[in-house]
Amino acid sequence: MKKIVAFLLLSAFLSAQKTELINLSRPPKDNKNFIKTFTVIDQRSDKNIGTLIDHNKEATIAFEHDAVKDLQDWVGQSTEMKGKNDLVLLFEDLKISDEQKEKSTVGKLQFRASTFIKKADGYHFLYRKDTVTTVSSRVNPFVAQNLARKFTMILTDFLKDSYSREPWEQGVSEQDLPRYDDVLKDKLDILKADQLKDGVYKDYHSFFNHRPEPGFVLETNNKGIVTKAVNGEDKTAIRRFYAFVQNGVAFKIIPVGYTEILKSDRGLFIEVKKAELFPESSNGVMIGAMAGGLIGGVIGAAIDAGAQSRRDRIPEKEVYLDPLTGQYILPEGFK
Repeated sequence: MKKIVAFLLLSAFLSAQKTELINLSRPPKDNKNFIKTFTVIDQRSDKNIGTLIDHNKEATIAFEHDAVKDLQDWVGQSTEMKGKNDLVLLFEDLKISDEQKEKSTVGKLQFRASTFIKKADGYHFLYRKDTVTTVSSRVNPFVAQNLARKFTMILTDFLKDSYSREPWEQGVSEQDLPRYDDVLKDKLDILKADQLKDGVYKDYHSFFNHRPEPGFVLETNNKGIVTKAVNGEDKTAIRRFYAFVQNGVAFKIIPVGYTEILKSDRGLFIEVKKAELFPESSNGVMIGAMAGGLIGGVIGAAIDAGAQSRRDRIPEKEVYLDPLTGQYILPEGFK
């Protein structure tokens, strides 16, 4: 009788949980023949992805076999490996969790990975993805399935993006790979230079490696505001660049113009308000694109008076620049 009860209890427990396998369909196409080999290094300290509540049942998201085999097989079936690069995916984190609301479940997926080109002198960094995404059962009732699909979509876009990236000149040894971000940051020319090179920097990679675009000079308007970069007949609006240096002072291009880049022992940062990085018009429409490089208070004309008054009362905060992605590292409570 005890064996029957135990069997029934086990059956009830198993029926109350399910496993959602990550469906690695539609692998990223290597249209430019970038890859020669593809290797996954699973650096996660905990290989379990996690569980959440889905339709009143405990749901686990998992790989069919393991991350290394599944991901290598997935990319391998998408390309004939005709390229010249040994691509390495450093798999750093993948976790799911949930938050139970009164009438819904919000599922959360946290993912972090980096790509490298393996060469004779070590691993050369390409790109990093460090993101968090959420889904609500109010929008899609199949939370676990939706999160598993989102992971595949995020990873697919990340790998496609990596194919077009320029590898860093500095290599990282296999021994130092677990702490690659610290190793690379210690090698950045922009952080070690006594004098910054004047000019414009087309992207974060050229800026942090201290390589301005050759031949360009800055052009200002009659108010002394930098508006263009000129190279002979080529005149490019300053908003098209990532940053520029004028008289040894660095400035970051932001939607409402530009602001000085400052330095601390933690790295490079800017002092801004959320409305300056993510501006909205009075009807809630993003106006970063229409700002067109306008500077400072000029953008206030596009914001209603009430919103502008509230914006002026909000203190600026330090927002650091991620040298490996160029993205903003937003402080907690940034508003």
